This record gives sequence, C-alpha cells and structure tokens, in this order.
Amino acid sequence: MDLFLSAAAEEVLPIYDYPLDRLKTHCRVFRDKTASAVPVGALYDDVYHTVVVAPATSNTVAKCAFGISDTLPTNIFAQAGKLAIPGIVFACDTAPVVVTRAPKEWVELRPRNIELENVERLRRIDHCRVVETPAELERMLDARLAELSLKWNTSSS
Repeated sequence: MDLFLSAAAEEVLPIYDYPLDRLKTHCRVFRDKTASAVPVGALYDDVYHTVVVAPATSNTVAKCAFGISDTLPTNIFAQAGKLAIPGIVFACDTAPVVVTRAPKEWVELRPRNIELENVERLRRIDHCRVVETPAELERMLDARLAELSLKWNTSSS
C-alpha cells in the first residue's frame, strides 16, 4: 500500500495526531508537491490494482464527481478511472445527519443538498464505488482482495 497525500491532508494529519513520520513506518508516502502530480505516472506501470480515496471531503467528492483533477488524490482518481482501475471512495457527507470527529470532539453535521447530490453523482462514475463508513470500507477492501485472490500484507514497505 502506498499513501498519496494532498496538501490539505498533510496539513491536518498532525491535528488528528497522525504524524507523517509514523505513517512512513507503515507505507510509502507520496506528497502533493508537484504542479503536475508526477506520482500519478505510477498508475501507468500496472503497479496498482485499486485506488482508495479516504476520507474524501465534500471538496474532493465534488471535484471527482465533476471530473476536476487538480490535486494529487483527484488526479489519481481520474487517471485510475481512465485506466479502468477500480476506485473506492470513502465519502464524508453521505447522509442528512453525519456524526464526525473534529480535532477536539465529535460533532454533528448536516450536509447540504449539494453535498448529497455530489455523492450520488460520484456513485454513477465508471469504476467507482462509494462507501459511507470505515467498516464498509474495510469490507469493500476485503472483497476486492478476495476478488484478486490476495491477502492483507501487514509488513511495511
């Protein structure tokens, strides 16, 4: 597993007590530091069988739903779709009321109709599956690995 971080993700990771150095002990980390999303080129080398965008903020969902690829994660999502590589998106704003973890507490959010419509639009994109919970993401990943006759590998890169 490789981790591709948007600039925004890199910015908020420490707020949620996920230091970048700790993540690097578990996987390779690619950071959004290039204007043209150079790491996306690895998709063309037939290295990846699945792309996961998680968590996907309402901003990322909207960009993916409308084909905008101006960050590393949205560019990877778009290019994976064009290569028929299945994508799994853990969208954050999927229900009229969402309870989510903020940096200091749990909060209740009420996504607007536009966010809910963008999730539905995302569901219609080729090679894309949307999940709504961490448990659903895990089940989807397990199913994808089973489909490929693969198992989880917990060793670091």
